[in-house]
Amino acid sequence: MTTTTAIRPRALVRASGGPRYAVALAVDALGTGLLRPFLLLYGVTVLGLSAPVTGTAMTAGVVAGLVCVPAVGRWLDRGARSTVVAASMLVRVVGVALLQATPAGNVWLFAAAALFLGIGNQAWPAAHAALVATVAQGRERDAALAGGRALRNAGLGIGALLATACLAGGTTALRALAVVTGLAYLAAAALAWSVHLRARPAVAEAGDREEDSDEDGEPVPRMRALLTANVVYVFCLNVPEIALPLVLVTQMHASPVWSAAVFVANTVLVVTLQVPVTVLMSRFPRRSVLAVAGVVLTASYLGFLAATSLGHGWGAPAVAAVSVVCALGEIIYAGSATALVTALAPARVLGRALARFQLSTGFGLAVSPAVITALAPHGPAALWGGLAAATLLSAAAVAR
Repeated sequence: MTTTTAIRPRALVRASGGPRYAVALAVDALGTGLLRPFLLLYGVTVLGLSAPVTGTAMTAGVVAGLVCVPAVGRWLDRGARSTVVAASMLVRVVGVALLQATPAGNVWLFAAAALFLGIGNQAWPAAHAALVATVAQGRERDAALAGGRALRNAGLGIGALLATACLAGGTTALRALAVVTGLAYLAAAALAWSVHLRARPAVAEAGDREEDSDEDGEPVPRMRALLTANVVYVFCLNVPEIALPLVLVTQMHASPVWSAAVFVANTVLVVTLQVPVTVLMSRFPRRSVLAVAGVVLTASYLGFLAATSLGHGWGAPAVAAVSVVCALGEIIYAGSATALVTALAPARVLGRALARFQLSTGFGLAVSPAVITALAPHGPAALWGGLAAATLLSAAAVAR
């Protein structure tokens, strides 16, 4: 088993697809950060749609995007790499253009815009992972995937901050943000396409196999336990954005500043620690690391349960402190889950394997807000105890 014991920036950029591709990732993330957090606000404020109608249209876009993911997997398995990444960005350009063309009160054009944005958002992760897996091998690939996530989170954070600063301009500023987002997607697509990368027919190297493969080198084909567990694991991505603000503001009656501080801290931790933690954990089998991530997330959920019992005085600071543990679990999970899929899948079906993984991720992200908001009114034990039990069971399934 090849291990990565040091972080070499130039090698990391090369393993991630090269400098142009790294710039494409940064520009794409910046554009996404400008618009994605405020898409609901755009529908309500600029187009005059009701919040339920806007939310339903956005959800439909996410679901439709998931439906298109299997086709993306088959396209990747025909050898396409940078073309698929560029296409996922160009599709979002169409979405932004439709958003600009939508007159006030027209829900159908807004839904069409959300559809194209959803397709691009769901197609991109599998395409990006396949591209990196083609350029790099072994633990260098794991570090490159982690580097891409850190870069993307940095771009998303900067974009969101810029968008927040522009919100004082009202509807005009929101329309301008949409235009800038479309231009960013267009520039990113051009840069990604210019890499001109296709997969070469190859058999995965023996040294790049996970320890839990079959004797003939073929991995378990369906990955049912991994994909099922991933649906639960991915809930951690919505904890800083949905669960903690819900608990802090509506139940603990804490200042919204605490929610903002938790979100900013989570982003900073992911940007700064994603690569170092992934490199540090590279000395252990990927499956074991993913199981450890589940244990860490379980511990953080139990920590949230304990923190919410402290009352209004110490509760909010305790929740913020425990959120650091949750962020660490998220980092370990993100650094091992996709890497495990790329290590288990033979090169000839890598695209379809990544597509199945993205389906489980997208499904988890789609249902987690509903599950969290349904459990929260029943008390901290129902919310955090339920998440802890489900995550621990998932970690046990992964370990087995």
